[in-house]
Amino acid sequence: MSNQKPGFKHSLNLMDATMIVAGSMIGSGIFIVSSDITRHVGSAGWMILVWVITGIMTILAAVSYGELSSMFPKAGGQYVYLKQAYNPLVGFLYGWSFFSVIQTGTIAAVGVAFSKFTAYLFPQVGENVILMHLGAFQISAAQLLSIAIVIFLTVLNTKGIRNGKIIQTFFTIVKILSLAGLILFGFMAFKSDVWTANWHNAMDLHMLNADGSFSDYTIMAAFGAVAAAMVGSVFSSVAWENVTFIAGEIKNPKRNVGLSLFLGTLLVTLLYLAVNLVYLAVLPLHDIAYATNDRVAVAASLEAFGPAGTLIMAIMIMISTFGCNNGLILAGARVYYTMAKDGLFFQKAGRLNKNEVPEYGLWIQCVVASLLCLSGKYGDLLNMVSFVVVLFYMLTIIGIFRLRKKMPDVERPYKAPLYPVLPALYVLISAAFCILLIFYTRDYVIGGLIIVAVGFPLYYMAKRNNGLKQIRQSKSEDEKDDNGTDEGSSPQN
Repeated sequence: MSNQKPGFKHSLNLMDATMIVAGSMIGSGIFIVSSDITRHVGSAGWMILVWVITGIMTILAAVSYGELSSMFPKAGGQYVYLKQAYNPLVGFLYGWSFFSVIQTGTIAAVGVAFSKFTAYLFPQVGENVILMHLGAFQISAAQLLSIAIVIFLTVLNTKGIRNGKIIQTFFTIVKILSLAGLILFGFMAFKSDVWTANWHNAMDLHMLNADGSFSDYTIMAAFGAVAAAMVGSVFSSVAWENVTFIAGEIKNPKRNVGLSLFLGTLLVTLLYLAVNLVYLAVLPLHDIAYATNDRVAVAASLEAFGPAGTLIMAIMIMISTFGCNNGLILAGARVYYTMAKDGLFFQKAGRLNKNEVPEYGLWIQCVVASLLCLSGKYGDLLNMVSFVVVLFYMLTIIGIFRLRKKMPDVERPYKAPLYPVLPALYVLISAAFCILLIFYTRDYVIGGLIIVAVGFPLYYMAKRNNGLKQIRQSKSEDEKDDNGTDEGSSPQN
């Protein structure tokens, strides 16, 4: 029998890693959030600029993370980077936030979106189909479907990385091709009069009202409106860092993690910009802003594909959200695994099953995400997740500066390009975004900060329990030694 300890296998190549980056990013947001963005900024130029700024932020962060991934090419990703750059407390606060809202909240939001669009094909699973009443609390068929999808993908990922890899690569390729089809047919349905009208006064920044009128902003309110508009685009562009969580399972991680981050984020950014240009090419600005239930992609697909557009778009979004959630579920448990190895999470989460995946971590992630699915509040989850995610992105990029001084001699096969300019630029943009959200979406920000703050007592409780466990283990070993001596045992040569 082999005495080799179970561990992660290097089974993912560059293509697999890039598909995890792109597949984790492309979920439901690109099909929905442009409506909210347009309501806030009220013009085509600012709508596209919001996506451009978000794309620049995303690529800047991703290429900067490449340096960190080359320094620490193992499971855990951002949790490991923060722990090394600062201290275990900061790493734990990220890990706790990741478990309680960032990853699980994103899984839930994408699951809710999956069920909403599935209801186009099967009205029996719609939000209006209430299956259970618990006082004022109601459970709909859509909520149960979103939970069922989360459970199904969790089961698949407990069977080994190979299953998750195949699903992720297949569904990501399909949804990229689907987006490419929407872009192609959308531009074929190009309406010059609509395009011209949308780009009239393209850089005027104001609120677009339901009656078609505009409301002007004060200067400070205008900054807040841009930040609020970016909540949707940021949410649509997060989760690219998931590939760093599974670095321990990627072939040649010092090269391929950083390269997959750049390729995946660049691809998705270009696709997002093209899709939004399609919206502007076929729909008047007001129709983008006030599409039914914010389903702007459905409205655009009707113009691009005709009467079958609703059906086609529903299938596209089902594919997109299914593949997105697979990537999120696959990667998330690797963070809990690394935290458990540090004694800062449930001990069972640090064990691999016979298929060499952290099954316990997958299941507790599933439970929390399923509970969040019951909220059914896509928009609330989106707002809370965006602030907390960018806050930790910013801290991680600052960590690059700290590690350059703290660990100058550590090998860096890949370095952040144009250091320190590009990392500093990201920090400035993300800091402005977070500060503006504090002033203009305070309720969601406070909710996110409270979740982070809860991590402080949990950290010290975990440290205390870990210390007590070590003391007990030490006493147990001493007792064994004493018993061995009493029994007259002698060391073996």
